[in-house]
Amino acid sequence: MGIQNRKILASILFVLISFVCNAQVDGTPPPPIPPPPPGLPIDGGIAFLVAIGLFYGIKKKIK
Repeated sequence: MGIQNRKILASILFVLISFVCNAQVDGTPPPPIPPPPPGLPIDGGIAFLVAIGLFYGIKKKIK
């Protein structure tokens, strides 16, 4: 193998290695997810609890 062939092979390997190094994934982690909004929404669960409370109160009042 001549000097010319070694130079060509070395050049090709250098170019290929530089492509591989450039294609590596960035080491930075993804940004953190934002925190959930404060407080909870008032749903139909409150109406259900009020209805049960009224039923219980009426039942106790009758007895």
